[in-house]
Amino acid sequence: MTAVLRSSHDVIVVGSGPGGATVARELARQGQKVLVLEQGSDAPLRGSLAQMAAIAAVPGRGLFINRDASLLLQGITVGGSSAINFATAMPPPLPLFARYGVDLQHAVDAVRREVPMAPLPDALIGPMAQRIAVGAKALGHAWKKLDKMIYADQCRSACWRCAYGCPFGAKWTARRFLEDALTLGAQLLASAKVLRVLSHKGQASGVEFIHQGRLQQASAPVVVLAGGGIASPRLLKASGVASAEPRHFSDPVVAVMGSVDDLDGGAEVPMAAGMHLETEGIMLADMTLPMPMYAAFAAQVGRFDRLLAHRRSLTLMVKVRDEIGGNIGPRWVNKSLQANDRQKLAQGVAMAKAILAQAGARHIFKTWHFAAHPGGSVRIGEGVDSNLQSRLKNLYVCDASVIPEAWGLPPTVTLLCLAKRLAWHLKSGL
Repeated sequence: MTAVLRSSHDVIVVGSGPGGATVARELARQGQKVLVLEQGSDAPLRGSLAQMAAIAAVPGRGLFINRDASLLLQGITVGGSSAINFATAMPPPLPLFARYGVDLQHAVDAVRREVPMAPLPDALIGPMAQRIAVGAKALGHAWKKLDKMIYADQCRSACWRCAYGCPFGAKWTARRFLEDALTLGAQLLASAKVLRVLSHKGQASGVEFIHQGRLQQASAPVVVLAGGGIASPRLLKASGVASAEPRHFSDPVVAVMGSVDDLDGGAEVPMAAGMHLETEGIMLADMTLPMPMYAAFAAQVGRFDRLLAHRRSLTLMVKVRDEIGGNIGPRWVNKSLQANDRQKLAQGVAMAKAILAQAGARHIFKTWHFAAHPGGSVRIGEGVDSNLQSRLKNLYVCDASVIPEAWGLPPTVTLLCLAKRLAWHLKSGL
C-alpha cells in the first residue's frame, strides 16, 4: 500500500488505526491531499502467532512492562490495534462526551451505516461461550450477545485468529477505511516513525520522521496525531506542545480460567457475549484464547498443571474502568493499579469464578492483570479542546488519548465517531 510521496499535502495523519484511517478517508473523500505516516508494517495479515508478536509483543514498541510487572500492549501496524483486537463494538457513552461539548450522535449514526455492528448468529457462537452464558444466566446475570465488528457471512466457526489478525477479511479493521482513502488519492508511508511536529508562526506546518534510516520532513498546514494513547502524548512533548504530565488509563484485564470434562474446543470467536456493569465500572465476557496465549497465561501464574488443558478450559475476561494516573516517559510507561482498581478487579474476579463454577468448571485460577487500551493521556478539556485541537493551531489529536475520563470499554467505535466529527470540522476550515 506504500506510494511515492507527492511534493505537497493538505493534511498529514500520523497513525492509521481507527482514528487516523477514518480522518484520512473522510478528507480524501473531500478531495484533500492526505499523507498517512504509519510506524508499523503494511504486510497483509496472515493470522499467525509470529506476525501478532511482531505487531504487539516487541518491548518498547508494542509491549511495555509497568513497574508492577504488568503488561501493556498495543498494535503497531497499518490499522493499529484494530488488526488484532476482538472486534467488539460498543457505542460511545454520549452523555460523557456531551459534558465536554462533544456531540457524537450524528457520527454514531454515520458509523453504524458503514461498519458491521451486530451480534454473531448462533452458528458462530462457540460451545465454550455458550457454556459460560448458561452459567451466567443461571446466576441471574444480564448476560447477552455483544455487538461485533464482524462480517458474519465471511466469518468461520471454530476459528481462533481474531487476536492474531484475521486473514479471511471477516473482521472489520481500520485497514478497510485506509484502503478506501488510498483509492481516493490519499498516500501511505508505512514503517515511518514520526519524531516531532514542525511548526511555523504558531501553527503546525508538518512533521519530521525517519524512514528507511533517513531523517525526512513532510509539510502540510494541518497535522492530525492518531498514534494512540502512548505515541501521541510523546509526540506532543517532543514537539514542545504538551501542557501537562501525560497521566492515563489502561483498562486492566484479568483472565479467569477453569476446566470442564465434557467439552473439547478452544477455537472460537472471543467476547461473543458478556455484560457491562456501568455503575461499578466492570465488564465481563467470554474470552477463548489461542493455545499459546492460554499457555503463557497459565505459566505466568505457575499453573503448569493446566498447560495441557487448553481445549477444555473456559475463560472469562474481567475488565475494569481504572482511575487515571501513572505517567508516560520518552522510553517507558508506568500505570500501576490503585486501590479502587484492585477492588473492582477483585469484585469482577469473584463474579467470574462463580460463573465458571456454575458452568461446571474446576481447577479455577486467575492470571495477573494486563492491559491493551492505553488512553486519556491528552484529554478533551485539558490536552485538546472540544474540536480535538491542541495548544498548537492546526495540530489535532484523534485517538484514545483524547478520551476525557476513565474508560473501561472497547474504544474502537468511539474513535471512529470522534474521527468522523473531526473530519467534518476540518472540512469547514480547509
